[in-house]
Amino acid sequence: MTAAPVTRTRLDRVRASVGIAALALQQIEHDLTADIDAQELAAILRELQEYIDAPGGLFPALAQLVTTAARRAEQIEPDHDGDASCPLHEATALLTDNAGQRLL
Repeated sequence: MTAAPVTRTRLDRVRASVGIAALALQQIEHDLTADIDAQELAAILRELQEYIDAPGGLFPALAQLVTTAARRAEQIEPDHDGDASCPLHEATALLTDNAGQRLL
């Protein structure tokens, strides 16, 4: 007897991915609150901005995710007034313009 295949909904996949990301972010937060010197802190912050082994870093990846959510929100806003998308675009700007550029 074989088990029926389990179908995961999109929301289930997103929830699982958010859980994985949350655990990873907790580890980074733990490392940032540890006893580190200025050089090590600078190296960690550089990794957040520009991960060497892959294109982009954490901040650019988060900005891309939030931008995608904002664009999707624009499509479903009833009056296209920016109630949902505007705060998301502002969050993206904070990640890329402020946090990202200041780290450089």
